[in-house]
Amino acid sequence: MRLSIFTLAAALAMTVAAAKQTPLMEQSAAAESDLFSLHADLVKIPSVTGQEHDVAEYLYKYLEKSNFTVEKLPIDDGPRENIYAYRGEKRDTKVLLTSHIDTVPPFLPYEDHGDWVSGRGSSDAKASVAAQITAAKELESDDVSLLFVVGEETDGIGMKQAHKMGVKWETVIFGEPTELKLAVGHKGLILANVKASGKASHSGYPELGSSATEKLVTALYKLQNLEFPRSELLGPTTLNIGTIRGGVAANVLPAEAIATLAIRVATELDTVMKKLQDAVAEVDDVELEITGSYGEQTCDYDVAGFDTITVSYGTDIPNMSHKLYKRKYLYGPGSILVAHGPDEYVEKKDLERTVKGYKKLVKHALSA
Repeated sequence: MRLSIFTLAAALAMTVAAAKQTPLMEQSAAAESDLFSLHADLVKIPSVTGQEHDVAEYLYKYLEKSNFTVEKLPIDDGPRENIYAYRGEKRDTKVLLTSHIDTVPPFLPYEDHGDWVSGRGSSDAKASVAAQITAAKELESDDVSLLFVVGEETDGIGMKQAHKMGVKWETVIFGEPTELKLAVGHKGLILANVKASGKASHSGYPELGSSATEKLVTALYKLQNLEFPRSELLGPTTLNIGTIRGGVAANVLPAEAIATLAIRVATELDTVMKKLQDAVAEVDDVELEITGSYGEQTCDYDVAGFDTITVSYGTDIPNMSHKLYKRKYLYGPGSILVAHGPDEYVEKKDLERTVKGYKKLVKHALSA
């Protein structure tokens, strides 16, 4: 059978096309394998807040092998460090990709379930760390740097020390579980203790004493029934009574009682603070002690092709001085709804999609 010249030409074209596609497919598969392997290694290393040294050491060696210039940045309060990486000698880059390497307790081992993986930090936030590193490797830009910090889950000490680095960026992209959506912002936070004082006495003779728990309950009732302004962007301000402690026995009027509060603030911090203080002041022998606070955070989300989301959890954004950058984005894989629970997980396809998302955000920032 004789083939026409057109048939031969078509066959040749298909052969050439297949030859070109095969290396690209192999490269894509290798990139996916590297991403999943990096993510698995990170999750397998326990790094509960305060114990981040081992995972920081792993990142230091991994990034050095990946041809980054890597710096260890020791933290004041112990043998742990932040990791900063960039291409060549250019420490001041236009764009910074950053996330945290600590996790909440307890440590949960890594497990591969095929299409998804689980383990402590698999979503919050080692998924973001792995995806940011992979994106930076693929971009190969000396205008992109990486910063991975300790302590985000507690006091934010790692990010609070970023100003000591002596560098600034035009854009910072924070990695947290946002379900692959650009966060428009997140609520502020007020942490507080409500302390009540009384006088101990036998419960059979309550007139001889004064119950601290009764006063505390009265104050908490007033706090729970406060009305706060609502934000169109971030939603309502919410108040949670986290713990209540007081007294020594059921048959003794308690001399002391205390409750801890976490208020997620969607509007002006000072307005919410005054309402809390005024409510507590209405109850004798009760005081409000503020142990920490920061205001609501708004983010940039001016990039086409991304859905948006409002999140109610806290991040490291308020811990980084706003003087260090001009624009900020909050983006990452996974859901915060499973992040601190016993079933924390992330889907592999979302890890891959996040790499593309970070690359798109970086390119947008570089072109701004």
